[in-house]
Amino acid sequence: MAASLLTLDDLVIHIPERPPGSPLNLAVAPGECWGILGPNGVGKTTLLHTLAGLRAPHRGEVRLGGEPLARLGRQGVARRLALVFQDHHDGFPATVLETALIGRHPYLRAWDVESPEDTAIAAEALARVDLAGLEHRLIATLSGGERQRLAIATALTQTPELFLLDEPTNHLDLHHQTRVLALVHAEVARGRAAVLSLHDINLAARHCDRLLLLYPDGQACWGPTAEMLVPEALERLYGQPLATGSVAGQPVFVPR
Repeated sequence: MAASLLTLDDLVIHIPERPPGSPLNLAVAPGECWGILGPNGVGKTTLLHTLAGLRAPHRGEVRLGGEPLARLGRQGVARRLALVFQDHHDGFPATVLETALIGRHPYLRAWDVESPEDTAIAAEALARVDLAGLEHRLIATLSGGERQRLAIATALTQTPELFLLDEPTNHLDLHHQTRVLALVHAEVARGRAAVLSLHDINLAARHCDRLLLLYPDGQACWGPTAEMLVPEALERLYGQPLATGSVAGQPVFVPR
C-alpha cells in the first residue's frame, strides 16, 4: 500500500466563535480524490487552509508525506502541495501567463527568472483549461470563470503531489465544470491526490473516491463515497429532504 501523501492526526480546526468539532483522523493516499461536503459555515475552507499550513490547528497535527507540516518550510510545502482558493484578489496588474508562472516560483532561487521549460509547463497548463491564446491578456479583463480556470492552471503549473481545491467549479459553466474535474481525475490517475470542497452532491458522487462530511454541530464522518452517500446522512447534513435516483448508473440527489 502506498504511503499517505497527507495525514490528519486528531486534527481539530479553529473556527472563531464556535466550539471545537470532532477530531479528524484520516489519510489521503496517492491516487485518491477526496470530497468535503457540508453546509455554509461548517469549516470547509478553514480546513483546507489548515491543511495547507495557512492556519494553525486548534489541536492535532497535519503531516505531508509523513513529515509534520509545521516543520516544513513554505517552499518545501509549495513544491508538494497546491491550494486553489475559492475567491481571487489580484493585487497588481499581470498577464495570464505571468500569473500561471507563479506556479513555478517554489522551484526558483532568489533572483532567478523562469526558464523556457517553466514557460512551456505554464503554457501547457493554460491549454488544458482552454486559455491558450490568452497568455498576454491582463487578468483584470478576465471573466470570473476564466479567472477560476487560470487559478487551476497555476496549480497545474506547480506540479504538486497534492491538490487542495476550494470550490474548484466556482463561476464555471457546465462544460468547464466537467473539464476541470476531468483534469483533476487525470492528475489523480497519475499518482497524485486531490482534496476538494464542493456544494454539489452529484459532482461529489461522480468524481470523488472518498468523502468527508462536516456537520453543523461539529461532528464529522468519512469513508468511501458509496458508504457516505446515504440519504438520511445527507438530509441531516444539509437540513434538506432529498429525492434520489440514478442516471447512467450514477446516483443523483435533488431537493424535495
